Amino acid sequence: MVKNVGELDAYLRITGGLTLLSIGIMGSSKTLSLLGSMKVAEGITRFCPILYLMGKNTLDWEWKLKKQVEEKLEDPVES
Repeated sequence: MVKNVGELDAYLRITGGLTLLSIGIMGSSKTLSLLGSMKVAEGITRFCPILYLMGKNTLDWEWKLKKQVEEKLEDPVES
């Protein structure tokens, strides 16, 4: 299984999944509990089947974001 979920995306999936899971448990909703547990699993394994089927990943996005931040830090502040 190839990783197709970036680090930030994985943290967001885990956080959102745990939130959905807790709301589903408190409200006795099997649908929300299932959806939340799926998102937690995607965040932990860093693999999303939907992104895989679409041929996309969020690993490139993370690399581009880091590159932009580094460029901004290197540029002198204009007044």
